[in-house]
Amino acid sequence: MTLTQSLLIIALLIVCSAFVAVAEISLAASRRLRLSQLADDGDPRAEKALQLQEQPGDYFTVVQVGQNAISILGGIVGEGAFSGTISNALAHWLPQSTAQSLGFVASFLLITSLFILFADLLPRRLGMIAPELLLLRVLRPMQLCMRLFRPVVWFYSRSTDMLIKLLGLPEQRDERVTSDDILAMTEAGTAAGVLALREQQVIANVMDLNSRTVASAMTPRDDVAYFLRDDPDHVIRARIAEEPYSTYPVCEGDIDHVVGYVDAKDLFQRVLNNQPISLQDDSLLHRVLIVPDKLTLAEVLDQFQQVREDFAVILNEYSLVVGVVTLNDVMSTVMGDLVSPDDEEQIVRRDDNSWLIDGITPIDDVLHALDLDELPHDEEYATLAGFLMVMLRRVPRRTDSVDWGGYKFEVIDVDSYRIDQVLVTRLSADGANLPPAGSSVPAPPPPAANTDGKNP
Repeated sequence: MTLTQSLLIIALLIVCSAFVAVAEISLAASRRLRLSQLADDGDPRAEKALQLQEQPGDYFTVVQVGQNAISILGGIVGEGAFSGTISNALAHWLPQSTAQSLGFVASFLLITSLFILFADLLPRRLGMIAPELLLLRVLRPMQLCMRLFRPVVWFYSRSTDMLIKLLGLPEQRDERVTSDDILAMTEAGTAAGVLALREQQVIANVMDLNSRTVASAMTPRDDVAYFLRDDPDHVIRARIAEEPYSTYPVCEGDIDHVVGYVDAKDLFQRVLNNQPISLQDDSLLHRVLIVPDKLTLAEVLDQFQQVREDFAVILNEYSLVVGVVTLNDVMSTVMGDLVSPDDEEQIVRRDDNSWLIDGITPIDDVLHALDLDELPHDEEYATLAGFLMVMLRRVPRRTDSVDWGGYKFEVIDVDSYRIDQVLVTRLSADGANLPPAGSSVPAPPPPAANTDGKNP
């Protein structure tokens, strides 16, 4: 075989190997969402590509058979392609045996480098850059190869299927899109400049609606402005002036017996018409939506949509009112400070290493502000105050503190057993900022759950 013939065969083998490499990496790297969009636009090749991604066994069998066959042929042809020519050239200066050895090594390195560069690295890099485009280009030739080599494909595919079953491995790729996948895509979009940071934060907050309970967005019981059914006119007017809200629960006797709610605009209309206000008038009362405190924010949104309301009273398992929530509260959770930016901030960053946080701040907001993944026993509380109570196993007092996750949580202000302010300080890695010994209350693990129905 002449040098020219060997070069032509090697070039052909490199082209075939590059084609197989592109076919392999493009199918593996193609995004299912993008292929679905192309299929919806009427491209039949995209529909076939989706089917191959679901059952890629025969496709990859052809790829592997092709790659191994080309490698073997490349080695056979390449060994004699350049070694003789290089050896003859070196024989003018070196002994014959040395020239032959160096010629073989040089030929091997040359052929290997050509295959690595042009048959492997370059096509795979292109396949990663535009996988869907290249997949649609190589799909039909690959289908033809699958038909031509059907017996070989059948043998190796069935053998592989048996091995997979024996090893207990999944036979198909899991194509389910999770919330983590969506968040990862939005973070990548933000890094690439496709999404603004605020847009990415809104999407992340929307994904959190399925995990955050309604208690994380509610107005707590102590802050609820409500009316009693028998409140006289002047009391109602004074409370509206003192606590102007759009909606007020109406209770019978105390806050735990809610009979409905009244809309502020109905009250204002009576005031403007110089009519007395009496909550004994059933025409003023609206039926109130009652939801349990274990619902997620996504479930509360569904409840709002079903009853076409935007206000709900939240009860615990003992049928006691723990707070109220509005549609605006939920949207504030989603939009962050884009909604009601004038509200007092619950988390104030004092400097790079310390934060002043309200005790009723939802624990999810605390995790986000401190860049923590989780806090211990997080299923037992919804606020920062609840975290401190669980960790201390008692009602916290001023100067009580807990160290966790590289942070010190210190109670700064308590008002009638309610934790108003908590100072959170980042602790240094060497412990230089750790509080003096004895100033922190240890955080023992909570005791085992009491299942006997009695008070501890």
